Order: sequence, then structure tokens, then C-alpha cells
Amino acid sequence: MTSRAAGDTAWVLEPVLEVPHVVAAVLLTRDGLVTGYTDALSQPSAERVAAITSTVQGACRTAAAAFADSDRAEIRQVVIESDHGYVLIVPTDHGTCVAAYGDPEVRLDLLAHRVHSQVARLGEKAMAAGPRGADGDTAA
Repeated sequence: MTSRAAGDTAWVLEPVLEVPHVVAAVLLTRDGLVTGYTDALSQPSAERVAAITSTVQGACRTAAAAFADSDRAEIRQVVIESDHGYVLIVPTDHGTCVAAYGDPEVRLDLLAHRVHSQVARLGEKAMAAGPRGADGDTAA
């Protein structure tokens, strides 16, 4: 399995797929736009996953804030367990998110470790990128 995207996101998703029993993964923006997805998904499926993932994150932030009696909360991860397997959603600090799906046999601890590692690498890459100018070009 490889990842498909407009940009070069294979380096983010392919290590997640190396975890045994991981079926698919999506890289998305916080507002639900797909930036990369694995071959197990069609583009319409990846877009649907991204939209749902964005909504789930928003609901989880709201729930966490309500339970904490606070105005806002940032989530670190969301885990959904179903009879079909697990969905792990991990947002980054810079507006993207990795969502991965593993079948019921996946070791959730290994999946979480790998996804969090890739999210950390995404953050390092974002911090290493030069600032963007008003026209979108990288500043010199």
C-alpha cells in the first residue's frame, strides 16, 4: 500500500501502514480537506472520512471543554472502537490531522505510538519550513 495525494505525503502515511492490521490512513486539514490518503480508500471515501473526522474532532473538543467546565479544550487523540476495528485520530499543532483505521486485531498501542511519532515529525517539518510571504511564496 502507498499513499495518494496532490503533494508528497507518503512519508507521513506509509510508516503508519507498516503497523500490522492497519488498513487505511488519511492526512487531512483541521477543517476536513484531504491532503493524502492510502490506496485502501477511494478518493470519495477519503473525502468522506476527512469530513467525518473533522466533525468528530469538533464534537470531542466541545465535549472535553464541557466536562472540564471550560470555554475550550484541545484534544490529543480520539479513539473509536467498533466491531469492525479501531479509528485513531491525532491532530497536530499546526492544523492538520492523521486518522488511521485498523482491523480488530491491530495493537492499539503500536498504532498510537506510530501515529503520534508521525504527527511529531509533521510538526518538526512545519517548524523547519521557512515563513510564507503574503503571496504564498517562501520568504528568502
